[in-house]
Amino acid sequence: MSEFKDSAIVAAHHMRSMFPPTPLQRNAHLSERYGADIWLKREDLTPVRSYKLRGAFNAMRKVMASNPDTQLFVCASAGNHAQGVAYNCQHFGVTGVIFMPVTTPEQKIMKTRKFGGDWVEIRLVGDYFDDTLAAAQGYCAAQGGHFLSPFDDDDVIEGQATVAVEIIDQLQGTPDHIVLPVGGGGLSAGMHSFFGDDVDYTLVEPEGGRSLHAAILAGAPVTLDRVDSFVDGAAVACIGQKPFERLKDLPADRVLGAPEDRICTTILDMLNVEGIVLEPAGALSVDVLPEIADQIKGKTVVCVTSGGNFDFERLPEVKERAQRYSGVKKYFILRMPQRPGALKEFLNILGPEDDIARFEYLKKSARNFGSVLIGIETSKAENFEAFYAKLDAAGFTYTDITKDEALAEFVI
Repeated sequence: MSEFKDSAIVAAHHMRSMFPPTPLQRNAHLSERYGADIWLKREDLTPVRSYKLRGAFNAMRKVMASNPDTQLFVCASAGNHAQGVAYNCQHFGVTGVIFMPVTTPEQKIMKTRKFGGDWVEIRLVGDYFDDTLAAAQGYCAAQGGHFLSPFDDDDVIEGQATVAVEIIDQLQGTPDHIVLPVGGGGLSAGMHSFFGDDVDYTLVEPEGGRSLHAAILAGAPVTLDRVDSFVDGAAVACIGQKPFERLKDLPADRVLGAPEDRICTTILDMLNVEGIVLEPAGALSVDVLPEIADQIKGKTVVCVTSGGNFDFERLPEVKERAQRYSGVKKYFILRMPQRPGALKEFLNILGPEDDIARFEYLKKSARNFGSVLIGIETSKAENFEAFYAKLDAAGFTYTDITKDEALAEFVI
């Protein structure tokens, strides 16, 4: 057994002083759908509802073992890492100073404060994470504290590998295939370092933040020009250097990208069918299953659901994006003739399963038509074929803006 495996097993043993192993649950719904034996490793059920607790615990444990005088830990995070560090500060009885962007939602600030109690101070600095990170590192250096990276740290990577230790114990063996979300790379690096070539891997990044895929193609970490922040738990512009060193030999075709709108359909499916609440990053491993269905058929598969810190205020947005991805909701700019009966004529075009979800009419007296922003919701995507045909036959002029990102973001 490798030194890394031995260390991860030791880390898992120490971790039991803080929380029990997270459940490994066979999912009958997914197993039947994909013809495989699919298990969910429920990291969304840790005390802070994400696996980030593990890496922070292991790093802090080892720092204090080697330097018992360490009493100050500093991190920069707007999400799960902050909550994991805060929980560990209270557990170990040490001071933590957590830097968060000014734009961090109040819910995340409150949860971090709750987990850390009197042991944690939260400082809101910077509109963007890079500014927050620079402030945290500067403060840490000035105060002589220990900076806790969310993923670019060997002890953090080792701590995340305790997920693999638990899977082996719970499954009483090694799975055939593991599906992992990727953000900064700490979890996937730890799992790959533990299992090595004993399993097949599928790593999943949000389509709007494929930093590991870009790094593998380039042969070194690269910073993406643009990152879609919707999958906030995995939207990372540059993969960590230390995780990359452990992942760089993986074939690029094992690192897939999940479209943000499709992830929304998975979140709703898991919520409505299974009663499982997953944040966008936590849904990545389940979301990609249709793409690898042929590879996993008949296999034992473990999907790591990495987090469940979902703010239900986001639910309307998630539903909206899921409907647009599924093709059952579309938005149009429609030219409406300014004559009596034109609106009634348009309404008669709607089918029995079609519903108007939005209607804004701008009438200008100097023109013989007005522009209408209209949203149509229906029960089946194919219903739009009949709707288009009727619009064309009636002579209406329209533009579908559903997939026009800039325009849709502005008007929807």
